[in-house]
Amino acid sequence: MAAPRFINRELSWLDFNTRVLEEAQDAGNPLLERLKFLAITSNNLDEFFMVRIGSLHLLMAEGRRKPDMSGISPREQFRTASEKAHELVETQYRCFEREIEPALREAGIIRVTPESANGEQRDQLRRLFLEELAPTLTPAAVRINGTQPHYANLKLHLLIRLKDETVKGKKIPRLAILPLIGSVDRFISLRVEEGYGYMPLEDVVAMHISHYFPNDDVLEVVPFRITRNADMAVSEDEASDLISQMDEVLTARKTSGCVRIELGSSATRVAERQLRQLFEVGDAELYRVNGPLNFADYFALAGLPGYDNLRQEEWLPQPEPGLDLSKPLFEQIAAKPRLLHHPFQSFDPVVTLIEQAARDPQVIAIKQILYRTSKNSPIVKALMDAAGRGKTVTAIVELKARFDEARNIEWARTMEQAGVQVIYGVKGFKTHAKLLIIVRREPSGIRRYMHFGTGNYNEGTAKLYTDVSYLTCDPTLGADASMFFNTITGFSQPQTFQRLAASPLTIRDTLVQLIEGEIERAKQGEHAHIRAKFNSLADEGMIKTLYRASSAGVQIDLLVRGVCCLHPGIKGLSENIRVVSIVDRFLEHSRIFWFRHGGDPRVFISSADWMTRNLDKRVELMTPVDEPDLREQLEDILKAGFEDTAKARELGRNGRYTRITAEDNEPVQSQALLFERASSRAKRTRRSARTTFEPHRPQKTRRKRRS
Repeated sequence: MAAPRFINRELSWLDFNTRVLEEAQDAGNPLLERLKFLAITSNNLDEFFMVRIGSLHLLMAEGRRKPDMSGISPREQFRTASEKAHELVETQYRCFEREIEPALREAGIIRVTPESANGEQRDQLRRLFLEELAPTLTPAAVRINGTQPHYANLKLHLLIRLKDETVKGKKIPRLAILPLIGSVDRFISLRVEEGYGYMPLEDVVAMHISHYFPNDDVLEVVPFRITRNADMAVSEDEASDLISQMDEVLTARKTSGCVRIELGSSATRVAERQLRQLFEVGDAELYRVNGPLNFADYFALAGLPGYDNLRQEEWLPQPEPGLDLSKPLFEQIAAKPRLLHHPFQSFDPVVTLIEQAARDPQVIAIKQILYRTSKNSPIVKALMDAAGRGKTVTAIVELKARFDEARNIEWARTMEQAGVQVIYGVKGFKTHAKLLIIVRREPSGIRRYMHFGTGNYNEGTAKLYTDVSYLTCDPTLGADASMFFNTITGFSQPQTFQRLAASPLTIRDTLVQLIEGEIERAKQGEHAHIRAKFNSLADEGMIKTLYRASSAGVQIDLLVRGVCCLHPGIKGLSENIRVVSIVDRFLEHSRIFWFRHGGDPRVFISSADWMTRNLDKRVELMTPVDEPDLREQLEDILKAGFEDTAKARELGRNGRYTRITAEDNEPVQSQALLFERASSRAKRTRRSARTTFEPHRPQKTRRKRRS
C-alpha cells in the first residue's frame, strides 16, 4: 500500500505529545524530570482537547464533510484522534502507576491514601478540613434534566451520589456536585516518618463528605473534571469595541460545550451514565483514569525543594561575551550587532535595553509588539515608565493571543492609563511578530535600534524555550521595521520592504522563491541544500513546494518540534527530505531558515512557522541575518540539532518517529552541546577580562576660574 502524501495534523500533534510522554517513560532521566514531562503531557492534552478536538466538534455540528489534505473527514479525524488519545492517556497512567509513583515512594515522596492514613494523619486532615475546607467548599444539588450550576473548565469536582428519593412510587436520583475550587493547594502535606507525605485534595474531601450530608446515605463519591470547547473567536466584522468582544469570548468559553470528561476509575456505571447525561457526551468523550486526575498539578511536586538529587543539574543562562549590561547598550550594539540564543544565553540584555531606553534622555520613541508577556512584566513596566517620562511609546497588544487574552486585556488597559498608545492588533489577523524599535537622537542624527526575535517578550518563558534574539541598528532594517510597524498601526498601504519579509504579504512568496532558487541550482547540477527549524509544518502549499525540491534533488533537512504533515522518504517524492524532532529539557521554539544559495548562504530568523495561519492569517516577520559571524552561530544551532543522538527522533517513511541513537560514539545531546558552547564563550571572556590590566589614573583637577 502506498504511503499517503500528507500526515493528518491532529494525529501528528498526538505523535508529538507521545514523544513528550516518552521522556517521562525514560528511566535514564532523573525522577522529578520524568514527573515534569508527565505534567507537560497532561497540560498539552488539555489544550489539544480545548482547541483541536473543540474545532472538530464544531465542524461536525455544522455538518462539514470536506476532508483535510490527508483525505480524512472531520468525523473520521475525531474518531481516530479519540482512539489515539485514549491510548495515550492509558499509557500516561500506566507510566505513573507502575514506574513513577513507586520510584517516588522509594525516594521518600509518598502519596498517602485514605486507607493508608494513620491516626495522627487522620487527625491532621480532619482539623484541616474543618478549619480551611468546610468553610469554603460548597456542594450544589443537581438534577439531570434541570437547570445546572456552573461547572468550571479544567477544575476538579466531586460527584456525590446520595440515596434515591421516591416520588409517587418512582425513584429519583439525588446528586450533588462539589467544586474543589479555592485557595487550598491540590496536594495536602502530611507528616510521615521520613521524607515528604501528601494526599490529593479530592481524597481529603471525600474522607469527610458526611460533614455535608450528616443525615443521608452517601452511595458514591467520584472525582471528575470537564474540558470545554475553547475554539471560539471574536467576530471582528461586528466588533466595534474589541476589548468588550474579547470579554464576551472569555465568558462564552466558561459555558461552552463539553468535549471531554475525566473521571476516576472507581466510578460505577451508574455514576458514569449520570455524568454523561449531565454534560451530554458520548463514550468517545469519556476518559476513565486509574490514578489522580490532572497530572499538570504535579508540576508542584516536580519543584519540591530538597530533592535536587532527583533533578537535572541546573543550566544557568550565560551572558553574551563582550556585552556589558552595566553600561549603555546602544553604543555596544552600534559597534557590533548581537545574536542571543536563549535560554543558553540570558534574556537580560533585551529587558535591560528597554529599561535603559525608558531612562535615556536621547531616546524619543519606543515601538513594540506584545503577543504574550509575563504576569509582572518588567518590559511592560519599562514602557509605562518611558511614557511617564514624556517619550512617545506605542505598543501593539494582541488581544486574541489564545489563553492569554485576559492578561493582555489587563495590560492594555494599564498601559493606556500610563500614557502608552495601545493598538489592539490588526483587524482580521493575529499580530504574532516579535519586534522592538527604539528611536534615538544622536549627534549623527536619528538612529533606530531593533530587537527581532523568534519568541515572546516574556522573561519567564525565555528560561524554558529555545529562541533567538537579534539586536541591531542596521539602517535598512530600521527603515523596513518602521514601515512595517506604521503599516500595522495606521491606514498606510503596505510598502515593498528592502530586506524584511512579512506575513501575510511576502513571507510565503519569499520562501517559495528561495526554494525555487535551490531547485534551479539542483537542475543545473549544483549542490542544493535547505535546512529549516520551526515548530510546525502544516501548510499544503509549502509541503508541495518542498516535495518538488526533493524530486529535483535538493537535500532538505527539517527540525520540526511538533506537527509535521509532510511525509518524508517516499520514493520519487520526498526521498531527499529528512525530518527530525527534538524533545529535551527546553521547549524547542526558535525558527531558523537556511538556504545554501550556491555557497553564499541566506539565513533568516522568524516568528512564523510554516503553517497556513502563520503565512496567510497572521502578521509575522522574517528577518535576514547577514553578518558572517552571526550567520555562523545560526548555522551551528541547526547543525547541532541534526547531530543529536540522545534526544532526537526521526520521522520515517512509515509515518512513525524513532529515536536516533549513536552506534559507536558517545551520544550527542544538542541542548547540552549548545549550553557548553555558550558557557565556554562566557568563560573565555571572563578569563580575558581577568588578564587585562587597567591602571588607576589620578583624576584631572580643574583650575578654579578667577572671578
